[in-house]
Amino acid sequence: MKPLIFNEADLPLDDLAEIGLVADGRVLLEEEDLKALLSGRRTQMLSLKDLEYADIRIASLNAKISLVSGADGKPELMIYPTYLRSNPPEYLSEEESWALETGEETSFEKEIVDKKGQKKRVLVEFDRETNRFLETDEEEVEAPEEINGHPLTPEQKAKFKRGQEVEVPDGTKVQYTATNRNGIRANRIALIASIVFDGGISYLLFHGIKSLMGQKHNAASAELSQDYQDTVLKMKQQQEAAPAPVLDLTGDEKNRTHSRRSR
Repeated sequence: MKPLIFNEADLPLDDLAEIGLVADGRVLLEEEDLKALLSGRRTQMLSLKDLEYADIRIASLNAKISLVSGADGKPELMIYPTYLRSNPPEYLSEEESWALETGEETSFEKEIVDKKGQKKRVLVEFDRETNRFLETDEEEVEAPEEINGHPLTPEQKAKFKRGQEVEVPDGTKVQYTATNRNGIRANRIALIASIVFDGGISYLLFHGIKSLMGQKHNAASAELSQDYQDTVLKMKQQQEAAPAPVLDLTGDEKNRTHSRRSR
């Protein structure tokens, strides 16, 4: 659950244009996919047509995209098409990789040694839309300070970073995931999370959240809890007193015009 880590003005427009996502200086992405890009997450599955990339013309391609920091610090475009078959990390057993692929397990925690010889704990998931195993460094997962106005305990924050479900008093359950553009699953369609950003508290408004694994959203999932509504009121009052960043992750599409970077 990250705040924006890239500036919108630094989007690699030429690369996005080559995969058909820029027209007349406008980025052709839903607002929520744009927020995912700027936060270092993957978008939802996109249908790319008549694209040209790396001197190759492709009639159509379904893929997710993300941004990573290049050697010069500028964002670089990454494309994740659907694999016919993905090789699991070597540290997963055959039983573990099968459990992820079939959905019997949502994730596994593993302690590995990286290329620099440093030990680290990672969360391993399987993205069934792209048929890829995803590895996330737990140190890079940012747990929210609050969910719907309820502060998370240190134990709950640790559980969130480890990909485990966390429940707050209003019954809202959340779980970290790298497989969707929101970076979370929940038993609610909408919730408000707060994070520490630039020394202050910023609010993240999530709508259209994917359900927890093995569950489906229902009428109760769509209900906004009283604590959610109270947090909205508190957020508006704080905004009026001292404006702070509010990241609206509704997924509403908006028209945007950008100027290309000089190269």
